Amino acid sequence: MTPPTIDTVLDAFLSDQRERLSARTMRSYEDVVELLRDSLNGYGPNSLTGQDLDRWRQAMNAGDDEAFCRLFGPEHILDHLGEFLGYFMVRKVMASESLLRSSGTVTKKLATWLHEHGYADETQRDLAVDRGGEAARDLPRAERLATLLYEQSLTATGAGPRELTPGDTVGGDLPLRIERAEPGVLFFEGGIGPVRVSRQASDLARPGWEVTITLVRHRATWKIVEVGNVYPR
Repeated sequence: MTPPTIDTVLDAFLSDQRERLSARTMRSYEDVVELLRDSLNGYGPNSLTGQDLDRWRQAMNAGDDEAFCRLFGPEHILDHLGEFLGYFMVRKVMASESLLRSSGTVTKKLATWLHEHGYADETQRDLAVDRGGEAARDLPRAERLATLLYEQSLTATGAGPRELTPGDTVGGDLPLRIERAEPGVLFFEGGIGPVRVSRQASDLARPGWEVTITLVRHRATWKIVEVGNVYPR
């Protein structure tokens, strides 16, 4: 009997869900699973070594961009959820809050299904269910925070990064970690802050979250001039 691949297992998962879900909910499951496949095919090979890595490279060199999910088994799925929920859905997908929430909900269901069908043990299931629950709660929240900080950056006035010395500018490509949030104020690790934000933004922010952001200090005031993504950790 041919061992199941990631593709065949994900197809079986979706087939089972069609029997119980409405058409609208099913579309969200299909969207999330398709994104999970994209993430696995794009970043799953980073975990390969030895002969597995050689097999994947040979398939890729032959033009199979979806080789990872076609070649390897479902044991790779749950190990990849951290990358999928913590990076891919934040950085690589222009997702609505609804889709971000669904990504956590669907991965929780997938983890349970994989355990029920013998593809994951209890510990793997429990860790994945917890991760999915956190994602369903935190990913939409982080997206709202990113939007609010970006909107604030559009209103920044005064000196911009080009007018300041290197010591006056922090952030940029490397995310800054939120150290604490107080009403209307954020503090970042490394003694950066206070950064004035809306009360709504400070209510959303959580210590430990990382923000791709550029801050400039001008006349003793930190201003947000550029914002990318917020990564809940």
